[in-house]
Amino acid sequence: MNLSEFSVKNWQFMLVVFIAVVALGVNSLFNMPRGEDPEFTAPSFAVVIVYPGTDAQDMEELVVDPAEARFNSLDDINHVITTIDDGLAVLRVEYDYGVDPDEKYQEMVREVNALRAQLPTDIFNIEIRKFSPTDVSIVQVALQSEVASNKELGDYADALKERLEKVKSLKGVEDWGYPASTVRISLNIDRMAQEGIALNRLIGALQAENLNIPGGSIQAGSRKFNVKTSGDYQTLDEIRNTVVSTNGQKVIYLRDVADVDFNYEDETHITRLNGHRAVLVTAGQKLGENIAKVGEQLNPVIEDFAKTLPPHIKLIKSFDQAASVNARLSRFAKDFGIAILLVALTLLPLGIRAALVVMISIPLSLSIGLSLLNMFGFSINQLSIVGLIVALGILVDDSIVVVENIERYLRDGFSRRDAAIKATKQITLAVIGCTVTLILAFLPLMFLPEASGDFIRSLPTAVVTTILASLLVSLTIVPFLSSRILKEEHNPEGNIFMRALKKLISGSYSRLLHTALRHPLITLLGALAIFGGALMLVPKVGFALFPASEKPQFLINIETPEGTSLQETNRVARYVESQLGQEPDVKYFTTNVGKGNPRIYYNIIQRNEATNFSQFFVQLHDMPPVQKRQMIDKLRDKFKYYANAKIEVKDFEQGPDQEAPVAIRVFGENLDTLRTVAADVEKVLKTTPGLIYINNPLATRKTDLRVKINKEKAGMLGMSVADINRTIRLAIAGLNVGIFKDEEGDDFQINVTLPKGKVADLRVLNNLYVNTLTGGSVPLRQIADLQFETSTNQIRHYDKDRYVTVTGFVKSGYLVDNVYNEVIRKLDTLKFPNDFRYKAAGELESREKSFGGLGTIILITVFGFLAVLILEFGTFKSTLIVLSVIPLGIIGAIAALLLSGNPFSFVAVIGLIALIGIEVKNSILLVDFTNQLREQGMPLVEAIEQAGEIRFVPIVLTSLTAIGGLIPLAIEGNPLYSPLALVLIGGLISSTLLSRIVTPVLYKLLPPRVEIKVAELEQEPELL
Repeated sequence: MNLSEFSVKNWQFMLVVFIAVVALGVNSLFNMPRGEDPEFTAPSFAVVIVYPGTDAQDMEELVVDPAEARFNSLDDINHVITTIDDGLAVLRVEYDYGVDPDEKYQEMVREVNALRAQLPTDIFNIEIRKFSPTDVSIVQVALQSEVASNKELGDYADALKERLEKVKSLKGVEDWGYPASTVRISLNIDRMAQEGIALNRLIGALQAENLNIPGGSIQAGSRKFNVKTSGDYQTLDEIRNTVVSTNGQKVIYLRDVADVDFNYEDETHITRLNGHRAVLVTAGQKLGENIAKVGEQLNPVIEDFAKTLPPHIKLIKSFDQAASVNARLSRFAKDFGIAILLVALTLLPLGIRAALVVMISIPLSLSIGLSLLNMFGFSINQLSIVGLIVALGILVDDSIVVVENIERYLRDGFSRRDAAIKATKQITLAVIGCTVTLILAFLPLMFLPEASGDFIRSLPTAVVTTILASLLVSLTIVPFLSSRILKEEHNPEGNIFMRALKKLISGSYSRLLHTALRHPLITLLGALAIFGGALMLVPKVGFALFPASEKPQFLINIETPEGTSLQETNRVARYVESQLGQEPDVKYFTTNVGKGNPRIYYNIIQRNEATNFSQFFVQLHDMPPVQKRQMIDKLRDKFKYYANAKIEVKDFEQGPDQEAPVAIRVFGENLDTLRTVAADVEKVLKTTPGLIYINNPLATRKTDLRVKINKEKAGMLGMSVADINRTIRLAIAGLNVGIFKDEEGDDFQINVTLPKGKVADLRVLNNLYVNTLTGGSVPLRQIADLQFETSTNQIRHYDKDRYVTVTGFVKSGYLVDNVYNEVIRKLDTLKFPNDFRYKAAGELESREKSFGGLGTIILITVFGFLAVLILEFGTFKSTLIVLSVIPLGIIGAIAALLLSGNPFSFVAVIGLIALIGIEVKNSILLVDFTNQLREQGMPLVEAIEQAGEIRFVPIVLTSLTAIGGLIPLAIEGNPLYSPLALVLIGGLISSTLLSRIVTPVLYKLLPPRVEIKVAELEQEPELL
């Protein structure tokens, strides 16, 4: 008893299975993790080392070189990329993709702890940062007010933060955009000099008074008591009453030589929403959570908090990824409904009952596919849903073939039960063979290497699991349903739709096929000419690895010259705000001055603090990607001539992160020569058409103010260099000497400084006095000179080699591939100094990583294809005829991309690979049926013509169902997956039409050897 026979005879069991499968699918649908994009974790870590007081070259020698030597010796290391600034080094350690990130994190912790012994003892801090896809914020809330104080806004932001931290599905709740409150102690240097109080003595007194030392416990009789010592300041008055000096007769308190009060830290990050002052609160989602459920938990908390705010503070939820995902899933559900309707319409020629049986296979196959996706640990995201929609048009193929064969048996007089068993048994091997070839086509996509592979993997996995499910359904549930639903009485010619289709075929197609068979060589040459013409169009179509994001949002980056103040950068930001405020399509724009916007996109990392940097996160009302691109181009034209600042409008890009689409790494050890060579490369990029936003980090050098101390004078006055430097630090940034905790439990830094305004300017140093050891004071200008000097702003290492990356972005209307090729052509003519070289990074490097490991997988797939086809047909000729359909699909794929204006991208190539499997599947049915007719004794040409006519109907139906399922994706215009749908639709149209002529002609020229089996003809009707 085979599988189909078991299903028909045990229909009650199959009914239970039917219901169970649907229940499992529905359960998976509601409980699977959901997110906008696939989650993937790269084994990549950042080691941040802070060593104040050192310049970049000292950091390189003392800190970076020993650290890189240690990290490079580890196993599975891919790259160590280092950025070195004054007092700061960030080493990005990238392991080979595929190793366990948690295991490597533990290794990094061990290595960093061991490294400490090799580094200077006065290193301030070493921190290891682990990158995770869930570091992305899923919500960004603004508390907006023009009149509230920084403290009031900060307190409300902290209160909201505390509430959100209680939501168990959230992580990384942060607030941004307001200076922290401090206890500021402003010293009167003149008064201290009069009283003879040295700075070190005063700081020591503060630290000693604020020290909490546990006293232990004592026993009194049968009782035990903990002893609490006096420590920790409780009030500001306690700080003011700190004794800083005494001579036995007179006690000098801190209040006598300093002012003590609450104040704010220096402002380093200014935030606004739609041009109005605001603070931001953001939160991320934990790994594996369902974003829809997270949104349900999150929204009531925010709504309840909004009710507690005073009238002058307004809460605005400017970014909500849960709402975005829900809207996208609703759109996909609509696309799914349209696709199912279109598939149903293409099935009408089969008849209402037969179409019903086939349609029932859709929810069953999708239910099994979803359950398998859930079991394999995938989430519901935009790519897995696209995979399910792609599979929708393919999964009915097996059911169509089985149902059509059962109906043919019914027309020949078999009962419904016998027809279901015999027809399914007869076609089982052919259906399995077709499905295996289709799965083999998607197999390379499931094993794509690197982050690109992880990003895309849910799409082919969704297709493969659903297609496997459809095979199982077509051989079990479909025969069972057919034995119960199909009618035994049939019109031999089929219903009205089938008769119309056959009439069309018997008219134009039959005549065209007959003519082609009479002139086979001319037909083949014509097909080759069309294919050759299509290949010549490939350069015009172009290539771009990943498209821009379709989301109605983008970034604007402002960069002013190195050393520009925060206030000047803020002035430029105000200009950009004034322009954005005039755009009616802009819904929200979040301004960040001095720092990047909190992370809201999976491949964009937040920029660190820099006074010359500002970033806008711009969100638009819903609009198609083409309209968003027009808005970006308009703003680029508006901002490109702004004086003394670079204002760059950048779209979000799909796929793994990269420096820029066009990035040239220049390697060389001599920093001065490296600067010169980088300038030459920058000139090449600037003279290449199609490039904008050329960035060369070494183009400008920063200017510092050097305090050059006269050590002889200082020594004669009894002052050490360390004391002078401490006083300078005290005057400009202040010294943190401890923590003050108020009655509500809030912590405040105690900052000792000199009286100053909101920002420290040059007057602070001109008016600065330095205490001597005896308590006297000396003007700084008497013992030191102030000198401006240029210095190296940054040193970068790539696998221990010094380098710089010169980057550029591509204008609208230009293809990355074409622009990059022009850049490389120019660079190859450029003469580099000895020991200097360049490497093309950016998209070219990403492309190498994405497709680099495909060679072995493609070899396995190709030979798998050949093995399945040879097993199916037993001859090389039949295999060659089946595979001849592949170029015919490529013609339509290229034409579809060219006409729609889309380049070949990562997802378009995926569509091309999937197309090969679908084409071959249809070709198998035609060649297999031709062989069977010849086995029944039919002459070659007659068998070719009859097979072409009879098989045209099921092949057209299966192609139309696939096209019907893909049409909603194609017309949506999404730059990520619409090219995939267009490739499949164009390829299916061209291969369906051309292969119905070319495949029979090739069969005539290379007829496979078959054995005539007359005896079997009497037992069962011929296979349609």
